Amino acid sequence: MPAGARPPVWSYWIVLPSFVLLWAMVAQLLETALLPSPQSVLNRFLEEANSGQLWHHLGATLGRVVVAFTLAMLLGAVIGLAMGRSALINALFDPLLLLLLNLPALVTIILMYVWFGLVEVAAVMAVVINKVPNVAVTVREGARSLDYRLEQMATVYCFTAWQRYRDVWLPQLFPYLMAATRGGLALIWKIVLVVELLGRSNGVGFQLHMAFQVFDVAAILAYSLAFIAMVQLIELGVLQPLERRSSRWRQPEPAHA
Repeated sequence: MPAGARPPVWSYWIVLPSFVLLWAMVAQLLETALLPSPQSVLNRFLEEANSGQLWHHLGATLGRVVVAFTLAMLLGAVIGLAMGRSALINALFDPLLLLLLNLPALVTIILMYVWFGLVEVAAVMAVVINKVPNVAVTVREGARSLDYRLEQMATVYCFTAWQRYRDVWLPQLFPYLMAATRGGLALIWKIVLVVELLGRSNGVGFQLHMAFQVFDVAAILAYSLAFIAMVQLIELGVLQPLERRSSRWRQPEPAHA
């Protein structure tokens, strides 16, 4: 298998059942509430799903992720594009970008809650502030690598600003935007859970916090696995097809007889 290639689908059908079997054996051997069996976790999952609580909290988390991700991608892409195209803007924003990249997410979350209160806007702002620098850095590198010959072509043919963006910049930036998207979602999922744990009254992070207080490991695992499944569905159904599309131009053209 070439380096960097994804493992075949059949490997999941071997590794995952083997992991569940090992989990069941260890749980049976220890017989402790701190490690419930897969059947116990499944029963808790079905209980939460049938009551509607699971879907309510998953929906709340997904809503925050969508809003924060959209805002972070838009702001980060604009800032990164401006920094990549202008040396002056890059010189002005680079120190701030470096500061935000090294600012711990937990500090940002606490400051937003202290300054604005335990409200939804503070929660979303904390996630956006943590994500924007990563998007900006990735898009800046893409903006710096834009082909100047295509720029000259756009000038010769008198492209409008919109045509230049749509037909010249966007196709070249698409792989970088996809890289920012993949890395962004992986980061945002984690930050949203911390935001919910510290200051929200719903969401998967809130439920994990409540389960932790009473050492309800079955609930912790049920919500965690549901959350992981939701992330994987988005990964397989949205991000991977987009990634394949973004790298299609790298594939060699088929030889013709």
